[in-house]
Amino acid sequence: MSLTEVLTLYPMAFVASALVLGLIVGSFLNVLVWRLPKMLERDWRAQALEVLGLAPEPPSAPYNLMQPHSQCPHCAQPIRPWENIPLLSYLWLRGRCAHCKAGISPRYPLTELACGLISALVAWHFGFGWPAGLLLVLSWGLLAMSLIDADHQLLPDVLVLPLLWLGLIVNSFGLLASLGDALWGAVLGYLFLWSVFWLFKLLTGKDGMGHGDFKLLALLGAWGGWQILPLTLLLSSLVGAILGTVMLRLRQEKTSTPIPFGPFLTIAGWIAMLWGGQITDFYLQFVGFQ
Repeated sequence: MSLTEVLTLYPMAFVASALVLGLIVGSFLNVLVWRLPKMLERDWRAQALEVLGLAPEPPSAPYNLMQPHSQCPHCAQPIRPWENIPLLSYLWLRGRCAHCKAGISPRYPLTELACGLISALVAWHFGFGWPAGLLLVLSWGLLAMSLIDADHQLLPDVLVLPLLWLGLIVNSFGLLASLGDALWGAVLGYLFLWSVFWLFKLLTGKDGMGHGDFKLLALLGAWGGWQILPLTLLLSSLVGAILGTVMLRLRQEKTSTPIPFGPFLTIAGWIAMLWGGQITDFYLQFVGFQ
């Protein structure tokens, strides 16, 4: 019996495989979320110097997703392979560097765990097949974008745009939505938040959100079709209002403090793609339309 047949006939084997794969991908996402903004900043600085006609900065050591090798931020000791096993190494080392014993941020294992659980949910929901594989890729991308936006209020085009185009390509084969629904999902997703942005700016003279949010909603529409947009906007606004208020209260910050909207959009869009139909049907039954 081939591996494909095993994963098809035994759904829990596929769920377990997705969980392990998600933990591994989550370890890589930790690197991506930490390094990509720094890489983009270096690139923007170099471009600005070139446009201004200024001398470029002196050459520096390579800095990308592969180099330098992972190391402790406190003592710069390289992390050995057995100290970099997703989730298990953190538990084995009790959350401390093996060399200097400095504390390791719990964010790293939490990201790995979140990625693993999200991957398992996708596998459980769709079962073995192309839709599950594609939604895994989308879920990993959305998780990375959420973390970067939470840290830097930045949704990098280098992540958003390829996933947007991939959604349209995927749905050209009708795997998750029809091509027409996906196309209008991308168009309407972008135009809606673009319109909200300019209306808010005309009324207040301030920017209400970043342009990356337009592209992110277009991405979600390209994957799930225009049908998921109303629920995505409703859920993201509701969750954003509640969690945003709680975060500001906990941090004792002013209500004018900007809060990234990207994480709320990604969570809402992911939920809408997996359970949007059931949520909508439940709501219609609740209000008596069905």
